[in-house]
Order: sequence, then structure tokens, then C-alpha cells
Amino acid sequence: MPPTSFKIPQSVLVVIHTPALEVLLIERADKPGFWQSVTGSLDEPDEPLATAAAREVHEETGIAVGSPGSPGIPTAALQDWRLQNVYEIYPVWRHRYAPGVTHNTEHVFGLCVPAGTPVRLAPREHVAYEWLPWREAADRCFSPSNAEAILQLPRFVAGP
Repeated sequence: MPPTSFKIPQSVLVVIHTPALEVLLIERADKPGFWQSVTGSLDEPDEPLATAAAREVHEETGIAVGSPGSPGIPTAALQDWRLQNVYEIYPVWRHRYAPGVTHNTEHVFGLCVPAGTPVRLAPREHVAYEWLPWREAADRCFSPSNAEAILQLPRFVAGP
């Protein structure tokens, strides 16, 4: 188990979208012009992926998923797409991980929310947000794995 001071190289990527396939993108505070979906590492090695996804969505956008006793988005709206991306961690961010850790495994989720769902950004992490048609959102992402996940959206919304 890595020390708590190091990030765990397991993360979630959550594509937040409306039924009309508009996708929420958020602009990073530390990298202006870098647009992305909600992302974040597990807090603990045994944290369930869906729990991490719901936590990150709430932390970064203020959207509550499955919060008992409060209005929010039903837990069933959060779908594990069962897609994983393994990628090399950018050298500029490797100091956040234990020595020798060079790759991260990202688990992809989708979250369908009603059009007009309010967004409240965490100002230390993100400075702007936009709802965009899915293809335009994919083109705007700085991360190739994020763009590819968004391009998969119609497949998961349409069902089998």
C-alpha cells in the first residue's frame, strides 16, 4: 500500500452528458486551455471505482450522485463503461506518485444528467465549464484517452 502522501495510480474518468449527448467539459486551473471531463485518483487502494467516480463528480462539479436524503442524480445514472486506459504519467506530474511509478490505469464511467443540471466548479481545480455536442467536446479535449471516451458515448447511450 503506497504512503498516503503519494497518489494511487488508479483513477476514474467520468463523461458527464445529457440524454441529447451534450457533454460537460471543464477547464483546468493549472493548465489554461486544457479541457477535460471529470477525473481523479482513488483515495484508498480499496475504494470502489463507482464511489471514486461519484466523489470526483461532486468535488469537481458540485453534482451529487446517489446522495441519500438530498436531491441529486440517481446512482443508476452512473454507468461503468468497463473501459480502461493505461497511460504514461506526464513527467511533470510523476512527483505525485511513489518512486518508480510511471503509468496510471484509468477506469471510464458515464453519467447521464438532465439538461440544465447546475454546475459548481472547485475553483482551485477548474476555472470554466461548457456543455458541448459530443463530437465538439471530443475535439476540445487535451487528453487523447478522454477524447476517445467521449467518442464512445453514443455506443453506451444507445445500449446493446
